Formats: sequence, C-alpha cells, structure tokens
Amino acid sequence: MPEIQRRRAVTVNIGGVRVGSDSPVVVQSMTNTDTADVESSVQQIAALARAGSEMVRVTVNNDEAAKAVPAIVGELAKKGWSTPIIGDFHYNGHLLLKKYPETAKALAKYRINPGNVSIGRKDDDNFRTMVEVAVEHQKPVRIGVNWGSLDQALLTKMMDENSKSASPLPARDVMMEAMVVSALDNAAAAERYGLRRDQIILSAKVSGVRDLIDVYTELAKRCDYALHLGLTEAGMGMKGVVASAAGLAPLLLSGIGDTIRVSLTPTPGGDRSEEVRCGQQILQSLGIRSFMPQVTSCPGCGRTTSTYFQELAERIQGYLVASMPEWKKQYPGVEELKLAVMGCIVNGPGESKHANIGISLPGTFEEPKAPVYVDGKLFTTLKGDQIVEEFQVILDEYVEKRYGRVLVEV
Repeated sequence: MPEIQRRRAVTVNIGGVRVGSDSPVVVQSMTNTDTADVESSVQQIAALARAGSEMVRVTVNNDEAAKAVPAIVGELAKKGWSTPIIGDFHYNGHLLLKKYPETAKALAKYRINPGNVSIGRKDDDNFRTMVEVAVEHQKPVRIGVNWGSLDQALLTKMMDENSKSASPLPARDVMMEAMVVSALDNAAAAERYGLRRDQIILSAKVSGVRDLIDVYTELAKRCDYALHLGLTEAGMGMKGVVASAAGLAPLLLSGIGDTIRVSLTPTPGGDRSEEVRCGQQILQSLGIRSFMPQVTSCPGCGRTTSTYFQELAERIQGYLVASMPEWKKQYPGVEELKLAVMGCIVNGPGESKHANIGISLPGTFEEPKAPVYVDGKLFTTLKGDQIVEEFQVILDEYVEKRYGRVLVEV
C-alpha cells in the first residue's frame, strides 16, 4: 500500500502522547457521564481507554465537575491508566480554571471554543484568561471553532463585505472562510498571550461531509498547527459511521489530520466505546494504523442460505474484541493479523489463502466440510459440530506461535 505523505505539522505533547507531524494519528473520545460523578466517569474513561482511546475529553461545565477532575485523574492512576484527560470548556472556563488550580494542573489539555468565551461579543478577556492559565501550567490548548457557535461579529463583517463585492460568493463559502479566519485569528491571539506553536491544536468542526473536507483542506494550506478532525455531530448508527468515514477519509489520505474523533450518537444505554472502534477502523481501513486483527467475511448470497458462516464471523469478531486488551500486552504485532471467514466455494478458498488464517465454510448443497488455510496453505479440514471451537484453537495456537515473545534464558 502506498505510503501517505503526512502534512508537516508542529508536534504537540499532550500528557505524554505526541501528536502532529510524523507522530501516529491519534484516536480520542469523550465521556457522556456527569463529570461530577467520579465513579461513573472513571469507569467510562477506563472502558474508552481499554477500547483504544488514546485521549479522553470530559465536560467541565460547573463547580462540581471542576472539583471532580483531580479525583478522576487520581482514581485512573490507581487503576493503572495514564490516558490524558482533556477538559472541555464553554462559557465559564475562565472562571473554573482560575478558581480550581488543581483541576487546571490535572488536565492534560484544555479545549476552548472561542465563540463561547465572549469573543465577537465584547472582548477577548475570557479567552485570554484561559490561555494564560494554560501558559502558567504549561498545558496545550485545542482552539475549537464550531459553526454552531462561530464568532458572530466576524461572520457578520465578512457577510457584509461579501454582499458589497462585485462578485459575491455563496453564503456557504463565506461561512467556511469565516471558520478558517476565526481559527487562525484565535491561534495568533493565543500566541500573543504566551502559548507556543507546539502548544496549539486547531479544529473547525462542522456537521456536513463536504463542508468538513473543504474547511480543513483550506485550513491545512494556511498553517502548520496540528489539526483535530471530526464531524461535530456525526449522528446515530449507520448514518454517523458512514458520514464520519466519508468525511475523514479524503483528508487523512491527503495527509491532513493529527487527531480524530468520531462523534457518534449512542443508543440509550449503548456502548460509548463504539466511537473509538469506529475511529480505529477508519484509520485501519485506510492503511494508516493497525489496531486489531481484521476479519474478511462475505455478505452471503443464494449459495449461502445457512447462517452458519455469519454466526462464525460474528463469534470470531467478538472473540477478537474480547481478547485484544490482553493480546496487545502479550503479542506485539497481533493487530496486523488478518482472518477470513467465507461462506462458499466461489471465493472462499481464494480469500482464505490471502489471509493469515482463513476458513471456507460449506455453502448450500456443498459438501459439509470446511478447509482451513494458514499462511496461504491448506492446514486442515474441519467437519462436524465443533468447527467453531476447533477453529478458535487454531487461531490461538497461531497467535501464540507467531506473535508470542521468545524468552531467552540467561
């Protein structure tokens, strides 16, 4: 696969995680617990980190949330998690960061939305206060412009100027330009107030795929700040997954983007970690990073009226998800493993040969046997009622043999 030429961006250190330039594209997520509820927040952050989130953002919106942050970071450390925790501030961040210095110290990064900290309404005093706290504690800042809360004074000014132009642009184009200008103006202000370039990350969040691509393409041309990518509200289920993949893929393939988040709307009581796995899968599908073994499986057709191969694919996928937290510790490189679970003779044997381990299950009316291929060669043929269990044994033995650490006796 051709190597992607990453855009040259200033490298930022966020609680020990390096982002920008040649550093790997980082997957982050955000909690939806009440931050003041320390136990629930710790549990969800640990679950997100276990799923592979390399940074986790929490809402800091009131005194109770701000007071809870140091306790959350402390409890995570006791459980062995050093995942950087980012504080998400709107409206009153300048008050909370000054009032709770232990919170300002415990957070690995601050997220500031300029449109929600007085910029464009009267002055930039609140923004300046937050930046100065970041300088005091040597914390990086994400300046997150959002089209839902854009600096209205700037937008109005640019709309007025556009309307007087001999060749006015569509309002949508002016909005995109206003987002870029706002992000860059606020980054310049942050530098005036003491932040270094390697302490600034920019984002320009929108909810439309074409808008996302256009605004980040333009922003990347005009600066070398590290960039955080993501649709601001991707949506629920398939819509959210598809929209995020469609928006992020062209940018990432162009080398644009240093951190990403997939902002999926979870089902009530749903698994928040799904957004982490979605972000990982986007990067892995593009060949940018590997996070866990990949399972190739066919969609099924009239040759596969039995659901057996679907059940096997689902069980193997679930087994991989459950096993990876421990496998990552024991078996370096196991995330590169490729499996194939195929449903009939048409593509089954061929696809299986291209995987590290592949199984071709019998389709409708085919002989009831399932050849298993290991590294392109026929390894064995499984029959009977224990195919799933026997295939899992083969998988475990392969992982141990190929990725297990070789212990050298001294």
